Amino acid sequence: MINILIADDHLIVREGIKRIIDDSADMAVTAEASSGQEALALIWKNKYDLIILDISMPGQNGLQTLKLIKKHDKNLPVLMLSMHAEEQYAMRSIKAGASGYLTKDTASAQLVSAIRKIYDGKNFISQEVAELLAADIFNNKEKDPHEYLSDREFEVLKLITKGMTQKEIATKLSISHKTVSTYRTRILDKLNLQNNSDIIHYAINNKLSD
Repeated sequence: MINILIADDHLIVREGIKRIIDDSADMAVTAEASSGQEALALIWKNKYDLIILDISMPGQNGLQTLKLIKKHDKNLPVLMLSMHAEEQYAMRSIKAGASGYLTKDTASAQLVSAIRKIYDGKNFISQEVAELLAADIFNNKEKDPHEYLSDREFEVLKLITKGMTQKEIATKLSISHKTVSTYRTRILDKLNLQNNSDIIHYAINNKLSD
């Protein structure tokens, strides 16, 4: 039996995942978490065979949680689940130690096979992610500017692109307004931009907006 922990801040998503998994006799959801902090607390105390981890969670996001999980146990398989397209977070997830990356719109069709493959010690790589990995390995061209952003800076860029104010971003990420301002300044500097309007246009042109 594959014992699975699901970490996602949306109850309806967790329920949907459980329904898919419950149809398979060889796996079961034995624990749930609504935040990265809650997931880590469960992982410190209990043993799980596989973690399904959402990327976009308030406070400590999925990528930060993933890195802490791998620091605790580098062999614990983690499948990242996201509403974001592969080109936005898949590479960051794989490089941080994830065993697979799955978008929520394809989860119903691929989740069970992804879990089994990862549990067997392999990586679950979709065709889209495979192409990104191949491009990263064989392409000698200079990286795009946004690839030099830290995970947190990239997250703030995404929220700015959604039209959120610094106060709203601070609330969503559970950080101070001043910290958001610092991230924004770094984003502008690294991307050589002047203001939020430039950030939004950059995101649209580079297919970083949802």
